[in-house]
Amino acid sequence: MNQITNEQPREGKRTSDTPAPVPPRLTRDRELEQAIARDAISVRFQPQIEPATGRIVGVEALARWDGAPGPEALFARATAHGLQERLSRTVQRRALRQAGRWRGALRQLGLSINLIADDLAREGYVEWLLREIDEAGLAPQRVTVEITESSLIADPPTIAARLTSLRSAGVQIAIDDFGTGYSNLAYLSALPLDALKIDRAMIADLVGGSRDRIVVRAMIRLARELGLKIVVEGVESTEQLALLAAWGCDLYQGFLGAGALDECELARFVSATIAQAA
Repeated sequence: MNQITNEQPREGKRTSDTPAPVPPRLTRDRELEQAIARDAISVRFQPQIEPATGRIVGVEALARWDGAPGPEALFARATAHGLQERLSRTVQRRALRQAGRWRGALRQLGLSINLIADDLAREGYVEWLLREIDEAGLAPQRVTVEITESSLIADPPTIAARLTSLRSAGVQIAIDDFGTGYSNLAYLSALPLDALKIDRAMIADLVGGSRDRIVVRAMIRLARELGLKIVVEGVESTEQLALLAAWGCDLYQGFLGAGALDECELARFVSATIAQAA
């Protein structure tokens, strides 16, 4: 495995006589604390669909709470008050246990859960997650963990080792929001990856922008040559989908297929899709 280094620039390096910066003091968010403690954070599931067949292969678990307009805002609020790790584990546990109870067609779906940097930095996290997967009654092969590139920066060798442990147990690994962060190609060869997720921002102007077409098509070609699956987020038009399907995209998410659904809505959507294909 190639080594990923994390060398910092020399400019602004702190000398021994320079006091370390004092981190800002976190304030408490009692409303969010109580929501986490009372298991009031709900989970929605956005389908991941094959472009060519319309078959629903998996879902991504997304957190929902009345106190925030979406998962990004929710985790930003949690981070501002030091609650991000508690929130992350709460969402992961709930998603796993809900998926573990699915029957019928839902039982065949893969489940993608999002990890944050604090998860991967915590000693014992891998063991915790594998235990949660087992207690939920899920085969590890049904679970994909999604990590953003920013999660890899703090301690790349340690994170790579922990991801390797998860993958050795059967869990699949995906880099989320690829193309909007550092897009460090070293990750593609150094990490035990199964999939890349192309962010919605990369395809917003896909139909009208020649440069966007070139970049996204090149990313898909590169992933396929590396043996990685490609999942594209934010697909909202048939024109976008036609291009992505022609270039070999494996799965897509977006309002063209379905938004984030609760369990009942997901069951109806899967049943309707199966009936339409029959």
